[in-house]
Amino acid sequence: MGVRRAVKGVGEFLIEAVGETVGEAILNLLACVLLGGLALIAYLSWSFSPRLTIAGAGLLGLFLAHGAWQTFRGPAKGRRRGLAALTAAGFALTAGTALFLLFYATGCDCL
Repeated sequence: MGVRRAVKGVGEFLIEAVGETVGEAILNLLACVLLGGLALIAYLSWSFSPRLTIAGAGLLGLFLAHGAWQTFRGPAKGRRRGLAALTAAGFALTAGTALFLLFYATGCDCL
């Protein structure tokens, strides 16, 4: 009985280790693809029109700043509506993507 339990434990450990390794590889690949896509978008927009790229980056910065302000300020009466909810959600999505890239793309060998 002891041998079967040991073999079962080793098998579960191996399945978990392989699953974690495959998951990490998929996340690293996804981060590298996302980082490459962002670099390609920046390159193509700059080659199309540097002025529009700077204007778009400024508008995106204002959008994200408003979202951060809505997210971190004191709770307002009622719930957020319209532009405030949109900018807060955009800020949360961008912050999550930035953290994902920070943790996975920095360990990527494609850099």
